[in-house]
Amino acid sequence: MLSNIPFNFDKIKKEDMDKEILRIGIIAELDAINLYEQLASMTSNEIIKKIFLDIAKEEKTHVGEFQTMLLKIDAEQVKELEEGKKEIEELLE
Repeated sequence: MLSNIPFNFDKIKKEDMDKEILRIGIIAELDAINLYEQLASMTSNEIIKKIFLDIAKEEKTHVGEFQTMLLKIDAEQVKELEEGKKEIEELLE
């Protein structure tokens, strides 16, 4: 199932617009990854499976590109990602 991306940009502050656009890009790429991997798992044709998995891998690169840019413009996102990382490390100790 694909995400329902809210497109009511009227409520977004101008200074937050680029961050929101990047997040929407990330959501779209994650949806594409999920779709392509699910389709790959449904086929018994190895060539089709290979194509879908290759495209899914490319979409993962796109997630990285959008996330890298988001982290350059959103200091709070950087801080919260680090907090999340610490919480997982504590749980795994």
